[in-house]
Amino acid sequence: MTTTTAPPSKPSVRRTAATPKAGMTRKRREALAAYAFLAPDLLGLLAFVAVPMVLALGVAFFKVDGFGNYQYVGLANYKLMGSDDQLWASLKITAIYVVSFVPIAFVISFGLAMLVRNHFRGIGWVRSAFFLPHVVSLVVVGLIWQFLLVDKRGAVSKLLAPFGLGDVSFLGTPSLALGTYVVISVWFVMGYQMLVLLAGLKDVPKELEDAAQIDGASAWQRFRFVIWPLMRPTSFFVVVNSTIGAVTGLQAFDLVFVLTKGGPARATSTVVLYIYEQAFTFNNIGYAAALTTVVVGILVLCTGLMFAFTKGGRFSED
Repeated sequence: MTTTTAPPSKPSVRRTAATPKAGMTRKRREALAAYAFLAPDLLGLLAFVAVPMVLALGVAFFKVDGFGNYQYVGLANYKLMGSDDQLWASLKITAIYVVSFVPIAFVISFGLAMLVRNHFRGIGWVRSAFFLPHVVSLVVVGLIWQFLLVDKRGAVSKLLAPFGLGDVSFLGTPSLALGTYVVISVWFVMGYQMLVLLAGLKDVPKELEDAAQIDGASAWQRFRFVIWPLMRPTSFFVVVNSTIGAVTGLQAFDLVFVLTKGGPARATSTVVLYIYEQAFTFNNIGYAAALTTVVVGILVLCTGLMFAFTKGGRFSED
């Protein structure tokens, strides 16, 4: 009597070996998840940044009156910039605003970050108070400061009256309007920059500061030789973002539009406000598009130079 044995279960072995090839690897699943998370931002950038920039570049070669009439003019809009005195005045005002706003905001924000770095009672309230202006709409910020700075009757005028400054018109005097605009901008943005710098300060190893203190380093020496070198990348990020925001950010238009509308005597007419006027006040949409491309080009060039000179924010460090 012969007995037969069942053949080995080869199909199950084959299925086991084929499973990793049919399914996705963990690395691939993680990559797909990353693309899924990035997709909304990518679509937003394409819809609201890339596509409008391409359209602006195309419209810059036309004369557009805002009523659907397009006339090809070649480089005429770009040539017009050379003889536009108000454009150069706006660029000068924007440059003065940037070189005054960016360093002042950075120094004050860094000081606030150092102030709220260590824990003390009520630190959460203090940090919230500094950050609170940044969560308010810039339009609301502008209206609040416009109310506070009303000539002779505003709260600021009443506070300064004992010092003989009650009659000063901060928003109505050409020589003071731009400085007032800078102060309000710093007040608005310092809370946000403080939080970014505070996050960078949290990454500074406490052991290094303790070792320097044991070696006899003063507070300034600990900041100069321990904290500041490690804060350079974070500081670079803050300065680059602050510069971009000062030129083309919301504060470059919303705030100045609500506060002064570019006045008095165009003393606060930033280049973004000037582009808005050309597009929606004078219906020179083609010229406004050409101005936009030039401003974006200048900003990209300046940002690229900052990256090049600082080695991407790493400076001399590897």
